[in-house]
Amino acid sequence: MRAVSWNVNSLKARLPRVLEFLAEHAPDVLALQETKSEPAAFPHDELAAAGYRAIDHSAGRWAGVALLARDGLDVEEPQLGLPGEPEPEEARWVEATVGGVRAISVYVPNGREVDSTWYAQKLTFLAAARERMADLHEEGEPLLLMGDMNVAPADLDVYDPAAFVGSTHVTAAERAALEAIEDTGLVDAYRHLHPDTVGYTWWDYRAGHFHRGLGLRIDLALLSPELATRLTRAGIERPYRRGTKPSDHAPLVVEWAD
Repeated sequence: MRAVSWNVNSLKARLPRVLEFLAEHAPDVLALQETKSEPAAFPHDELAAAGYRAIDHSAGRWAGVALLARDGLDVEEPQLGLPGEPEPEEARWVEATVGGVRAISVYVPNGREVDSTWYAQKLTFLAAARERMADLHEEGEPLLLMGDMNVAPADLDVYDPAAFVGSTHVTAAERAALEAIEDTGLVDAYRHLHPDTVGYTWWDYRAGHFHRGLGLRIDLALLSPELATRLTRAGIERPYRRGTKPSDHAPLVVEWAD
């Protein structure tokens, strides 16, 4: 099974690239973040024509998440929103059982500034995600949490740790909150297969950061152990950060044997 996470930074602007990706890579599941789509404007018809059913949680110009499932896969029990999240109207969490796997697309709040209200809401959101994943583990389905976590798990995931001292995405509290989610029984797919390899998923649009290799690994795929033991690939599709109208994130692709 092939699953992908991609923060597209506006699905309207990036729809041609998404359709290109679907045609080239044919994922079974695609988790999208930052779709920035009004509910009525979400491109269900275009995605259906490409062979995908979409479950979207849309809120207009900010945030927005979706799960795309390849035709032929059973999609059951969709849920929009995360119990306990601080700002439900921002549309940052969607989940469904796809092909027997409980799949989640998440877009964690940025946090903006350390010790701000936004930062506190980010930590509250991560704590709510931890509680939800713990509850899902008790239900016994294989789990796949994919998305833009807006946390770099370790210094290895930051191009220059010294440049981020005092900034969000790297603080001890954020990393501890992310680790608490993993401690519910989840495995970081990329680090599982590439324990020491630098691999970024996001690069600032400014100052040629992508071409200079100045990135962060903030997009993750966290799997339950039964899926992690069957992992065959965890890779970053850097070509989709280049070309016409790229997102500032590249797709993260994970695969496991059936």
